Amino acid sequence: MEEKTGEVVPAAALAERVGWCADLVAGMVVSVLTAHWNAADVAQLASGVDVTGRALPSNAWMALRRLGWNAAPPEGIKVNDRVVRMAQEQAGRTLRSVHWRAGLVAGILKTWPGSPGRRTAAEWAAVRGAIEGGRDLPGSVLKGRTRQILAFLKAEHRLPTDVFELEGVPRVARMLLLAACDGQQATITRDESKPRSALLRLQLPVRPDPKSYRDWSWVAVPMRVPVTVPAAGALHLPTLRVGDGRIYADLAFTHAVPKPARDGHTVALGVDWGLNTLLSAGAVRLGGDGRIRALGAGAQFRAAGVLAKQHRLRRLSEKLHTKADQYERLTDGRERLQKAPDAVLEARHTVLAQELRRVSARRSNLNDALAMAAARWAVDQAIATGATVIYVEDLRSMEAKGMGRSLNTRLSQQVRGAIVQHMRRLAAEVGIALVTVPAANTSKHCPHCLVPLRHCQTPDRPSVPGWKWAVCPNPGCRWQGDRDHGAWQRIAARGLAHQSTTRTDTKTRHTAIPAVVDRFEATAVITTEPKNSREERSKTGPTRGKTPRPAPRRRRAPSPARPPRSPAGQRPEGNAPTGRTRLPRAADRNQAVHDTISIGTRRRHNPRGAALGAGFHFHAHASPPRWVNNLSQPLRPTEVP
Repeated sequence: MEEKTGEVVPAAALAERVGWCADLVAGMVVSVLTAHWNAADVAQLASGVDVTGRALPSNAWMALRRLGWNAAPPEGIKVNDRVVRMAQEQAGRTLRSVHWRAGLVAGILKTWPGSPGRRTAAEWAAVRGAIEGGRDLPGSVLKGRTRQILAFLKAEHRLPTDVFELEGVPRVARMLLLAACDGQQATITRDESKPRSALLRLQLPVRPDPKSYRDWSWVAVPMRVPVTVPAAGALHLPTLRVGDGRIYADLAFTHAVPKPARDGHTVALGVDWGLNTLLSAGAVRLGGDGRIRALGAGAQFRAAGVLAKQHRLRRLSEKLHTKADQYERLTDGRERLQKAPDAVLEARHTVLAQELRRVSARRSNLNDALAMAAARWAVDQAIATGATVIYVEDLRSMEAKGMGRSLNTRLSQQVRGAIVQHMRRLAAEVGIALVTVPAANTSKHCPHCLVPLRHCQTPDRPSVPGWKWAVCPNPGCRWQGDRDHGAWQRIAARGLAHQSTTRTDTKTRHTAIPAVVDRFEATAVITTEPKNSREERSKTGPTRGKTPRPAPRRRRAPSPARPPRSPAGQRPEGNAPTGRTRLPRAADRNQAVHDTISIGTRRRHNPRGAALGAGFHFHAHASPPRWVNNLSQPLRPTEVP
């Protein structure tokens, strides 16, 4: 609503006016980036001091003004100083973020190997030593940057000088960073009587090229505060983004939360990653005697239907990209041959590009929803078990290779990073610490005796090679169970045993256990208490006989008349209908947590459910059941009451 006239502004007109302001800001950002996109200026900004030796402010727009890197609108355009602040803030954040990439690319170019596709051990040590913090840097990051440099080498027949030649000036997003403004440009207030309502006031242009301050006016925009924002939380100015004719607000807020402890934990939740079962988690307790005991059998987060849809969208995106690339090649070929543009081909390419953007948005939204749901589930498990810390394995260095094209793609497109990010935020709100632990040998060794496990396909076929079921060959242990369940026990036990080595990163404030220490790892075992029954169960008399079940009663009244050509009459009472012999295909697949393992047939697996959207596949998903300890005979699954 226009504050001066009281006129209601339609949503489309409001989005248009926000877009005009975002275009003005983006133009100033491009000018600043173009002028300072070089190694010397970025290094000076990242040094944290100006030319006189004074420390630069933490706000990016203030740091740029201290260095004299000003931004100005085009000639004839009138904007206030707060709009210029937003442009300088966005440009400063972009220039600060490129400093780390500049050091990474410089270290790779300095130690460029003879065979970039296959570095030797000495070359790996050299490139890690040339990069700040390279010892803890995942190898996948170095390989990705190496492939980027190889693409430049193939196109230009030389190596780039630095990251600024390798990447060029980045594209600028159309956004308004209102956090860089004060009350003269934007304000936000929360209604005390309605905590879920807020009012955002900001100045917007009334035309795309404002010539004077009269072309700017105050607009009041009512906002609905999400339910995730607590009633006592303090709201801050959001970041506004425009897309598809709508305005998106990234609302920031602060509220008091308990401070999580770095060590001294006695109850911990271990979380293990999986492919088909996304998360497996369970709690353990560290006793006063130093022994670690499992609290229950754990649980699993299954997202089979979501993962199936994710892979269907991925395959659709790959097909659309293939068609789009073919259209681009045809268009380039006509330009090289100096032929007239093909209107039909360009129209098809335009439609295909729009569909690609829609599919990409669907994939992004699906991944965000999956990551948030998985993180919420894991934190809820920690709250329910009374855990004060969540230990999750660090898989940043995991590389998907050697498992086939399809499986490698599925592994590389997991949303582990987003899940950990959401878990860290949700856990901090309730005072629970999140610590990453090394992932080495968490699924390989037995959680009870640390002996290397023997993996098979199913428990009743121990000789068939597989990965789902794990059996301990130690005669004194004989533990067996689902591979993922053994992994979360190892992760939780390792975290509790290595509490004294927990470190906090000074920049990100993230806590992690950097490495495995042998003397601590020797104590990271799950202790199993012997099952002793104190109840006297000796037989003192004959077994009591069971009364035979009476025959079912007949209906007291005849069944109603049925249409012709259908059987009529009475039937015995019962719960099972007689007209349906088989459940629908999508209904007979229970995706909940099972206590027994489902054993499939020996025929070749055909994932028709993944293609048609009625579930993911028929593979076995299990929680550790109670099996017999005699491994000399084939194991038979038993029902758990």
